[in-house]
Amino acid sequence: MELFNKNREKRTGSGFNILSGDSTDGHGGFGVGSMSLDHLTPVIIDPVDERVFIDMGAIHARSEIEKKVKLLENKEELNDPREYWMVWVTTGHTEEGKPKYDGIGACRFYREVEPPEGSRFRRGYKSMPEHVNNMDKALKGRVVVDLMDEKSLYMLREYLKGFSEEYWNNSNDDFKEALTNS
Repeated sequence: MELFNKNREKRTGSGFNILSGDSTDGHGGFGVGSMSLDHLTPVIIDPVDERVFIDMGAIHARSEIEKKVKLLENKEELNDPREYWMVWVTTGHTEEGKPKYDGIGACRFYREVEPPEGSRFRRGYKSMPEHVNNMDKALKGRVVVDLMDEKSLYMLREYLKGFSEEYWNNSNDDFKEALTNS
């Protein structure tokens, strides 16, 4: 497969949102049972322009690809949409305490290239249940990449390896195999 621009020079911000403490700190009070996003990092894949990048704005639906986009309820209403992947990546530790990639949930996002005539907003579509469910699965250490096309999966795998070879090497075999064989 042809290599792509891994955008190593484009890393902005702090990169992966990794390995912070437990938000409840074991106190058992307010917030217990709530989900912590401390270990969650959104990775965006643009297979057309061959870009892979971290965009923390995706957690609040404010990523680069979501800005100035009006979401529609039906993908079929879009005119010639471009497909992107929002990939929810979580990190954790091995039993020996080494850092690793832990869970991953890939979700489609569609956006028109140009806004409709007379509008300043592009139109887009994403399945909210898919995004919420796959984010939840990633947070629970599951791997959901089975719908990704080969090129996007390759781009994601190479980006994660390039971001941290240590994390990649410490990841479970199931994680690495899913990104290699799907």
